[in-house]
Amino acid sequence: MLIPLTRESLEQLVPLVATGNQYLYYWGETQDVLRRALISVTGVVTLLVLTSFVAGDLGIVRFLLGWTAGLYWLWVPVYLASQRNAGYRRYPFGGLWQGQVLDVYVSEELIAREETVNSAGELVVVENRERSLNLVVGDGSGFETMLRVPLAQEHRAIAPGQRVQLVLFSKDRDLARIARISDAYLPDRQIWVSDYPYLQRDRFIEVSERILGRSRPTRSYRSAQPFG
Repeated sequence: MLIPLTRESLEQLVPLVATGNQYLYYWGETQDVLRRALISVTGVVTLLVLTSFVAGDLGIVRFLLGWTAGLYWLWVPVYLASQRNAGYRRYPFGGLWQGQVLDVYVSEELIAREETVNSAGELVVVENRERSLNLVVGDGSGFETMLRVPLAQEHRAIAPGQRVQLVLFSKDRDLARIARISDAYLPDRQIWVSDYPYLQRDRFIEVSERILGRSRPTRSYRSAQPFG
């Protein structure tokens, strides 16, 4: 079932500025924060050195540039999340979709390989693998797509046949061709399946509870590609 959403609703679901969840996604691990802090310090020092060779009153300019460089570590997650949101907000049309889980399985992906030498002088290959959840969803119209996300503890509760809801994005007013899909929500288990949290989740649940079951779905549409 696919129910068209107004442009206003789409803009509320995918915000212009990063939400708290989106900010945390790009905040990263400790090493990411330290790397950004190092860039901030380097930027401030470079700015001070360069402006020391320039004649004239640069008080305001130096303050603005220094503020930008000094707080780089803090504001760059907002910028990255907002840029990612913009990629979805550029699609003018979208709809609230509900289907069911067709299949769910776990896979492993090789993300890094390192060769080292052990204490005995033997070559050792260390592989870093990441386990992913593969969620295949579809409905009676023939629409089917798959989400692949990092495996989490709560994913154990997912099983075929459960309801799943998400937002489909398109350049076509009639939503005949689907370009992107959002993160998925399983209302029966109150589980979100996503890598990046595109949607304002509280707002999405409010919209889905308000309109699902009261509108007729649009005509059939073509399969989307897995998002990522």
